[in-house]
Amino acid sequence: MTTPALRLEGIRRRYKSGAGELTVLDGVDLTIARGEIVGLIGPSGSGKSSLLHAAGLLERPNEGHVTILDQDAWEMNDEGRTALRRNNIGFVYQFHHLLPEFDAIHNVALPALIAGRKRKEALTEAERLLGVMGLSSRLHHQPAQLSGGEQQRVAIARAMINKPALILADEPTGNLDPDTSTVVFAALSDLVRKEGAAALIATHNMELAKYMDRVMSVDHGKLVQRQ
Repeated sequence: MTTPALRLEGIRRRYKSGAGELTVLDGVDLTIARGEIVGLIGPSGSGKSSLLHAAGLLERPNEGHVTILDQDAWEMNDEGRTALRRNNIGFVYQFHHLLPEFDAIHNVALPALIAGRKRKEALTEAERLLGVMGLSSRLHHQPAQLSGGEQQRVAIARAMINKPALILADEPTGNLDPDTSTVVFAALSDLVRKEGAAALIATHNMELAKYMDRVMSVDHGKLVQRQ
């Protein structure tokens, strides 16, 4: 049986507020297999970002286990957890956060270079991923020379450069018009499946649900399947 890319078990996340303690995640369980795309919906403040932060090892939950490829992240030391996140998780945000002084290929290659891969190998893989994203003619364009949709496709390729098991995306098409959103989301889902990764994607755009295998929502701290 294939090892799940992500397993969340009994995740609880509480925050202190002026009115006391606020529980945003109350015993969340979720398993995502490689090659599977799961959507996450819910209004602002419902706990979507807290769930993504827990899955991405950016915030430690108050209770529960976060397992990436059968490795319990919070049983590891800081160094091990950092390596687990760097090697196995890719992030895509609403804002692309590309480095303006670098062209597309070097923006994509940078995480691989940071991870210690050889320059030629990193650039070859970056070129391949940009080709898959339909940007072969934009390799040496800087972000300011790219459209919003192209910039976000570069960011998606960058997230995949280290061949992560899991992609976490927070409103990846939130700044794009509807037509561009569809193009970018289709490219994201196609790349995730081709590379054999898993994806957990927070979005308000239910028009994109057709690209997802499951759609979940956070409702009063619980995870509820919508389709």
